[in-house]
Amino acid sequence: MKKFIINNCMNYIKKYNDYDEGKLKEIEYGLTSIYLTSYKLIIICVISLLLGIFKEVLIFMILFNIIRATAFGLHATKSWICLVSSTIIFIGIPILCKNLNINIYLKTIICVLNIIFIFKNSPADTHKRPIVNKKRRFIYKTISTITVIIFSFIAIVIGNNFMSNCLIFSSILENCLISPYVYKLFKLPYNNYIKFLKEHPDFLNN
Repeated sequence: MKKFIINNCMNYIKKYNDYDEGKLKEIEYGLTSIYLTSYKLIIICVISLLLGIFKEVLIFMILFNIIRATAFGLHATKSWICLVSSTIIFIGIPILCKNLNINIYLKTIICVLNIIFIFKNSPADTHKRPIVNKKRRFIYKTISTITVIIFSFIAIVIGNNFMSNCLIFSSILENCLISPYVYKLFKLPYNNYIKFLKEHPDFLNN
């Protein structure tokens, strides 16, 4: 199904546009990402509706993707791994957030650690999309850190409830996905921009 849809879209684009090979690969990558994301979201939404936790899942996904948008992090190497892991994470964590009570002292420690690690490790790129520009990396790091600081402040102020837990666990999840140790665990390259610049020493001069 995926190949059928992507191939038909690409044939249509090639028919009415005169793009070079590089541009076509970029478009195909984007279409594939949209397809996989849509497919994954449909399955997660259906399961959450059946379990009666659609609102909770939606809230957690929005909060997580706010951080993910600038901190980035690893991606699954295969689409089925992404589907299974995303379903477990985005269904399991909201359920945990609904039923978990964290005392203020532990919550404060977790929030401080979240801020430290997001500042230390973000943004984390991938070998397919290295974040080469130094200024852009600084901006992403700054926004990610400020976001987690805001999340942490709100989580502590509003006390023990679902939203507080979501703010904390969205930060924890993102910290896991940008951790060099998690990259190493899954045997994925880390700090890919360094390797890219070594292989393309004239890139920044262009």
